[in-house]
Amino acid sequence: IGFSVASGPDIEDVFHNSDALNHPDTHPARDPQDTFYLDDGRLLRTHTSPVQIRHMERHQPPVRIIAPGRAYRRDTPDATHSASFHQIEGLYIDRVVSLADLKSDLGTFARQMMGPDVKVRMRPHFFPFTEPIVEVDSSCHVCGGAGCRVCKHSGWIEIAGAGMVNPKVLRAVGYDPEQVTGYAFGMGVERIAMILHGIPDIRMLYDNDVRFLAQF
Repeated sequence: IGFSVASGPDIEDVFHNSDALNHPDTHPARDPQDTFYLDDGRLLRTHTSPVQIRHMERHQPPVRIIAPGRAYRRDTPDATHSASFHQIEGLYIDRVVSLADLKSDLGTFARQMMGPDVKVRMRPHFFPFTEPIVEVDSSCHVCGGAGCRVCKHSGWIEIAGAGMVNPKVLRAVGYDPEQVTGYAFGMGVERIAMILHGIPDIRMLYDNDVRFLAQF
């Protein structure tokens, strides 16, 4: 639907990983307890959002990109967490972009991944780099929204965080928020795979057990 793929370095500087994304000094992405810092002050990126910043620095609107890649956080490995995982993020910047565009594009994604009858809803949330901010749910592809173990009997499954790009982020890359608007979204690749295939433990994706891999 018109997006191109963008990539960036796994080793980042604080500006691209935090400052340009409007992260306050207290944000977990800045905390050594949550982030892998190198001796020279750089770090292993905590999300793939720096790819968006680097792309906007090099390109003028319209910008329409998907940024897949690995991210790193000081998480203790368990059934749902890993110190190294994958994200995929999207960014669309143009003269007139709205939440309606965001909902439409994520709806297209959800139907392609989970079936033609899947519905999408948005809930208020908070991220420093978007405003307004939403979390995005899809209706459960297993029970059709009736409620089951997969969706914890709610009928909905969280698939992404998203929102309209904060004007402070646009200014950080040299864009004029009076002239352009845009949306951004991000989701975990492993989380989507676990939802689709009923995988109970994220570590199964990394164990290289041939018996597990042979199912796919």
